[in-house]
Amino acid sequence: MSAPVSDHPTIDNAVLSARGLTRAFPHPDGPLPVLRGVDLDVAPGELVTVSGRSGSGKSALFALLCGFDKPDTGTVTVCGTVLRAAPAWSDCAVLPQALGLAAELTLQENAALPLRLTGQSDVEDRVADVLGELGIGHLGDRYPTEVSYGQQQRAALARAAVARPSVLLADEPTAHLDHGSVPAVLGVLRRVADAGTAVLIATHHDQVHRIADRRLSLVEGRIDYSAT
Repeated sequence: MSAPVSDHPTIDNAVLSARGLTRAFPHPDGPLPVLRGVDLDVAPGELVTVSGRSGSGKSALFALLCGFDKPDTGTVTVCGTVLRAAPAWSDCAVLPQALGLAAELTLQENAALPLRLTGQSDVEDRVADVLGELGIGHLGDRYPTEVSYGQQQRAALARAAVARPSVLLADEPTAHLDHGSVPAVLGVLRRVADAGTAVLIATHHDQVHRIADRRLSLVEGRIDYSAT
């Protein structure tokens, strides 16, 4: 049965757009469709959450939106440019489920990496501010293997937020956090959006949905706009 999908509402000033995204993965019985024609827009300063059952395609969608993977059909546009490879971190910063922290760098060095690579100023102050906001400022000189996975996740969020990107994608940003750490993470995500970044979050946590401007649902590989 096809997913109950209403018309996609176009946003004229969207900084992140997807049109007709499809993706299937190899399977012994033939290609397994995961995304079946996803359309979405996110505007500057907007925080949008995407929910869906495990296996609904949320992570697959985020991999396409940030250029980690390529769609079988359809296009992704970031900052007015059709995505053909992973964009600059200043255009689209990512908090993936795998985190992707460099084991040989401290948490502070990991968070500072996007700024160092682009030669930006005030790196130490900007990183210290975000790490402190996330409650891990005292752990900045530790390596990822020396802290909990939840603390690593906050460091990965700091790395994305400190870049002040046009788009920030966060895949399950509260999945590994203790209850007391969640408000700080939500505060950073909301602040980043309020500063003008388009923030898109895949989550199944009601706490995250409560800070959103819009909530979308991924059903059978499509965005169900009738549920928003």
